[in-house]
Amino acid sequence: MLLFLSVPQPRPPGARTRAGAARVVRWRRRRQRQRQWLRLRQLRRLRGLLRGLRGRPGASGRRRGRMALCGQAAGAASLPSELIVHIFSFLPPPDRLRASASCSHWRECLFYPALWPQLRLCLRVSPAEQPRLEFLMRKCGWFVRELRVEFAAENYLSGGGGPGDGGGGADTGTGGEEGEALQLSSRWLEVLRIYLELVLCVLLSIRNNRNLQKFSLFGDISVVQQQGSLSSTYLSRVDPDGKKIKQIQQLFEEILSNSRQLKWLSCGFMLEIVTPTSLSSLSNSVASAMEHLSLLDNSVPGSSTLITAVELERFVNLRSLALDFCDFTAEMARVFTDSHHVPLQRLSLLAHNVSVMHKSLDNMPNDEHWKALSRKSSSLRVYLMAFDVKDLSDNRNEDPLVLLAWRCTKLALLAVHGYTVWAHNLIAIARLRGSDLKVLEVTEESIDFDQGELAGQDVDPVHNLIEQVSLGLGQPWHAVLDIESLSVFTEPNRHFYREMQSFSEDI
Repeated sequence: MLLFLSVPQPRPPGARTRAGAARVVRWRRRRQRQRQWLRLRQLRRLRGLLRGLRGRPGASGRRRGRMALCGQAAGAASLPSELIVHIFSFLPPPDRLRASASCSHWRECLFYPALWPQLRLCLRVSPAEQPRLEFLMRKCGWFVRELRVEFAAENYLSGGGGPGDGGGGADTGTGGEEGEALQLSSRWLEVLRIYLELVLCVLLSIRNNRNLQKFSLFGDISVVQQQGSLSSTYLSRVDPDGKKIKQIQQLFEEILSNSRQLKWLSCGFMLEIVTPTSLSSLSNSVASAMEHLSLLDNSVPGSSTLITAVELERFVNLRSLALDFCDFTAEMARVFTDSHHVPLQRLSLLAHNVSVMHKSLDNMPNDEHWKALSRKSSSLRVYLMAFDVKDLSDNRNEDPLVLLAWRCTKLALLAVHGYTVWAHNLIAIARLRGSDLKVLEVTEESIDFDQGELAGQDVDPVHNLIEQVSLGLGQPWHAVLDIESLSVFTEPNRHFYREMQSFSEDI
């Protein structure tokens, strides 16, 4: 049996007569003004509460009393959640955290999904970060839409050297060097152990997040030397059975398989996380909607790559790509020239000495591939960073940077840090590209002068260089100090990663 009850709504006074129509309109307007006045009163009381939370310790007792009375009258716990969330949206994150300490109701409103659409975290690999990260990811990991996490192992950055180099001076005895090396070794084991725990915390919190649209991870904690990455040696001691690494790889693949709206995937120098089979976990619908893909890892052994041209064919909507220089092959260039693929707008390539030494360069794109790619993508911009490479050419008369400026007619930025460039070649680059070269950044130590050419000149070579380059570029120019570009030398991978992020975000 179904029973329907119809309760008539109360009518305003005078609504049954024609003469009362004007009174009804006035009554409704008066009710609307009353509601607005009540809402304004609540906002004023809430403002008094916030001022009370921010009150200085030296405030007078009378002022604190007024704030206390205001707080009691306002009834902070009885304010609507929607109103608190709306007010929180105008506050920066630190103020939100302070305001949420007033009561449990405000604390619950702090982690509404509308207040945290994105999280950008820069974490130190230290034990103090773990409980804070666990709390934040437990609250926001299941709904956040954009997540960017950077791990920084400051333990070895501030130690003056990597593990195994001793870090001591030449006068130190054998016992002192062994003791310091042992201390660095134990410190590095602790760094890697905490690193694995932090990565697990992040991945576990977002494994079931289907709203994730942008996911970026950066974790350059490996020390790269001539023998390769030393982190693998310490990693085998921290995780001898490889269980944590396998769990991390499985979680990463699970995140990719569960994603439904992912359009930005960036993983840079994360130790043992991405494998050549990780992208196969993405569904075809997600892969076809992906707009940015960045996979960078110098520790990939041999000739293996993190993505192949066959796998790249699924990413038909990809507009931005960042890879190792040796991984971008001629087959990939052909994929981007296909008629079914959207034009590629951003291409970031990192040429590292380690990958150049261990990977083949036989299948690199030639001039025809680059021309076809330029015709397909008229707005294509390429960002190339060569790090720790040997001399590009032994012939001073055929400098590769001059050839680059001659071949790249749309060259807009050229930065040289640590690589020796002759002064006359620098003048030639400025004259070739002229005012189209918006940025020519060269450190002072990178510039060298030909003593044979200076023998018959009476002018100051540095002043002459500045004058000639400025005339070629059509704007004032000067060499930059080494200290201004210190991050390029101390943290080259982080420098490339952040430059690549900003370079690709404007697509």
